[in-house]
Amino acid sequence: MDFHLAGKTVLITAGSMGIGRAAAEEFIKEGCKVAICSSNEKNLIKTVEEIKKSLNVEPVWAVCDINNLNDIENTVKVVNNNYGEIDILVNNCGGPKPGYFEELNDKDWQDALDQVLLSAVRFTRLVIPGMINKGWGRIVNITSISVKQPIDNLILSNSLRSAVTAFAKTISNEYGKHNITVNNVAPGYTLTSRLYELAVARAKERQESHEHVLASMAADVPMKRLARPDEVASLIVYLASEQAGYITGTTIPVDGGLIKSTY
Repeated sequence: MDFHLAGKTVLITAGSMGIGRAAAEEFIKEGCKVAICSSNEKNLIKTVEEIKKSLNVEPVWAVCDINNLNDIENTVKVVNNNYGEIDILVNNCGGPKPGYFEELNDKDWQDALDQVLLSAVRFTRLVIPGMINKGWGRIVNITSISVKQPIDNLILSNSLRSAVTAFAKTISNEYGKHNITVNNVAPGYTLTSRLYELAVARAKERQESHEHVLASMAADVPMKRLARPDEVASLIVYLASEQAGYITGTTIPVDGGLIKSTY
């Protein structure tokens, strides 16, 4: 299917690994001009080289600590200077520190606020004017199933990703008249480095192997397996397409049926 995205400029944050990288590859296949950022320069360079080798396209990249406003502003400038104004923004980030309520202090909460919510707010603030001028734009936030079904030991993620959901719903109402859509993709258990880290942490807590924890996660899913990053990326690209132009302000899980609620 032609999603009518050829030539569109895409910025994907935390785009060097996992779901972000998978999304970058899918957008490149659609003929988009893709830029990625990450705080890890080594990972960025490796990813860019691998994408160039496999797809014969070299994404623009920038080192960016998404907790830092100056880095965010610089990243958007890099994209604008190379590709022009951003048409599609994918707000993605690593998960904040795990822990239960009494284990976390004010700094943990502030770091999570900067990482998860304020990064999305800041990137969005910088790209919205250009989208309004064009009369077209797509913003897709990568959240988590925790916005619909909180996950034990992840109170920071549960709280701040839910805030992103409310933020997205609010601005979708404000900017829909400019043909700008704002949606959230809520992955379930997906085979990424973040899931591996959580599995290791749970294994330590339960005094069992991380392989057993991963197998238990898969067993909890009705489809009895973990998601691949490209399965989440496919929805991200669809939500950026012309065909999804009347979908906005919504949160769509990609979870293999893990969420138990009916809505």
